Amino acid sequence: MDATARAKSASADTVLPPRAKKQPVKSVWHGVELVDNYAWLRAENWQEVMRDPSVLPADIRAHLEAENAYTEAVMADTRELQEQLFQEMKGRIKEDDSSVPAPDGPWEYYTRYVTGGQYPLVCRRPRGGGPEQVLLDGNKEAEGKSYWHLGGASHSFDHKLLAYAVDDKGSELYTIRVRNLETGEDLPDVIVNTRGDMVWANDHRSLFYIRLDEHQRPRFVCKHLVGSPSEQDATVYCEPDAGFYIGIGYTQSRKFIIIDAHDHQTNEVYLIDTDDPDGSMRLISARQTGHEYGVEHHDDELIITTNSGGAEDFRICTAPLSDPQMANWKDLVPHKPGRLILETVAFKDHLVRLEREDGLPRIVIRRFADGAEHAIAFEEEAYSLGISPGYEYDTTTLRFTYSSMTTPAQVFDYDMETRTRVLRKMQEVPSGHNPDDYVTKRLFAPAPDGETVPISLLYRKGTPIDGSAPLLLYGYGSYGISIPASFSITRLSLVDRGFIYAIAHIRGGKEKGYRWYKQGKHKTKLNTFTDFIAAGEYLAASGYTRRGRIIANGGSAGGMLVGAAVNMAPDLFLAVIADVPFVDVLNTMLDKDLPLTPPEWPEWGNPIESKEDFELIRSYSPYDNVERKVYPHILAFAGLTDPRVTYWEPAKWVAKLRELKQGDNLLLLKINMEAGHGGASGRFEQLREVAFDYAFALKVAGLAGFPASPAA
Repeated sequence: MDATARAKSASADTVLPPRAKKQPVKSVWHGVELVDNYAWLRAENWQEVMRDPSVLPADIRAHLEAENAYTEAVMADTRELQEQLFQEMKGRIKEDDSSVPAPDGPWEYYTRYVTGGQYPLVCRRPRGGGPEQVLLDGNKEAEGKSYWHLGGASHSFDHKLLAYAVDDKGSELYTIRVRNLETGEDLPDVIVNTRGDMVWANDHRSLFYIRLDEHQRPRFVCKHLVGSPSEQDATVYCEPDAGFYIGIGYTQSRKFIIIDAHDHQTNEVYLIDTDDPDGSMRLISARQTGHEYGVEHHDDELIITTNSGGAEDFRICTAPLSDPQMANWKDLVPHKPGRLILETVAFKDHLVRLEREDGLPRIVIRRFADGAEHAIAFEEEAYSLGISPGYEYDTTTLRFTYSSMTTPAQVFDYDMETRTRVLRKMQEVPSGHNPDDYVTKRLFAPAPDGETVPISLLYRKGTPIDGSAPLLLYGYGSYGISIPASFSITRLSLVDRGFIYAIAHIRGGKEKGYRWYKQGKHKTKLNTFTDFIAAGEYLAASGYTRRGRIIANGGSAGGMLVGAAVNMAPDLFLAVIADVPFVDVLNTMLDKDLPLTPPEWPEWGNPIESKEDFELIRSYSPYDNVERKVYPHILAFAGLTDPRVTYWEPAKWVAKLRELKQGDNLLLLKINMEAGHGGASGRFEQLREVAFDYAFALKVAGLAGFPASPAA
């Protein structure tokens, strides 16, 4: 019996899959009539549902719960496997783990977990050692709640107050509270309907935060004075363009608060002096379509990372603090095509940049005094690298993180003057992990237009490279987000059972520079899908797997990717795992009232205004291109309170697939009725969701009864 037959035979034959009723809704755009039979699955009161899931209309709830019941019935034969996978993954977590403390004045701040605890504790201790002070205990705060997420926590400059933000629905509507760190008690201050990030001014009383508009978009920067009613909070900035988001933060010097208004291709930056919270904002450079820049502060200059002047992969400039207009920007690090500057941090004596070239990241240190540069070197074939700048400005210590697909995460403190590094933390894997048991490779797949698509590959030594192994192919390919070749405690449970794990670094990300992103967005979006398919075809042709033995996996925009790919090349894949998939692209981009729609138009196009964009999106939108044909096994995952990819997108997609697909391959929808885009909030519950995905993969691959390696 082959794997597909075993998957079918293991399904619950007595439980019939739910059939969504058809209630055609017609609309006309650019002379084209659209008919949506499953539009009723979108609750008219969806905004209320985000705040209170109990008000979901009864008919929609009944259908979603029927889908969950069917999925549970079909997957009932994997319950033991799910538990085994969960325990394996949990066994790789150091349950009482903690972050490396970050110094700030007389204190050092960190987070830690307790054994058995789902949520972090925010803590501090005197610098150099001393008794711990628990500032916030996530486990206590989450008691009695099915969902709890800490959006951010920020201490005041005098270390006496802690502002923290919590979402208890999964809808990304955060409530900010302020805690007195001397008494441990919360003040009466309560700020609702926020994005969850906030910064303090140097008066230790002014708290800047982002408030959401009626469409749940971050449009307003407000200033709260501790001790005053939030209704009296002043609006410091109001974004006039519904397509722009607002972000806030600090320069590394903490001399300035940064307000960043941006969409996916354009931004502008305002500065507020932390010593003068009542002073006026200062605009650095007014928005120009296609211009992106970031601002740091150093002495009497600003350090500006910009793509202006044709610097597609960015250059770094200086500008006088007294007159920082663009005409005064002077090159400090000139543009180099193909070397993408990802992040810039200015310390008192050194400028640090994280950059990527040929798909690999590196850290470059530049001394301000003489311009001398050096890079921090690494030897593995594929790896992930990140900067953790901390709170301090006048320091020679840079903290960075390193990992690869075989090497657990390492945290280093690096002396930028002496060029010495100290390992501060190595990710512990309590159940054991030997990197030498695994192989990681970096491959390049030829794309249809002659480009080459980087692939990061992980498998256990001894896995046959003869086409017999199942392969999970992960992809994302949107918004310029690059997927790192980093360590994961979860995917080991797949590779220890004979899977090969691959990441396709497709266009739409920035793995090969900014052009890689531009070639996978808007009018060139089809490259994203053809790159992914090309990666799968190459891996099959190279003997790592075979056609029909690949499981495609992606989440959010990556869910759109696998949804489009399976429409285009269904016979390439054994199965699809689509997590919170953005599959109803056309209808969503036609609805200007949804939270993300206007900000997303630069990424996908505006089908309301442009017939060309309408036809383009219509040509690949997974929901609109479901056909009467044989599809591989499909598992879709959704969150009821997800404001990014609303629950009805995967629900409608599955309903239409169930109507039209041929054959009897599995088609399952699992909806978390108490969470949003990120799934379950607790760290162990998150592992259970991964275990469910992997149990599905093993089931359809015919490996559900295959034991993990003894070393797993």
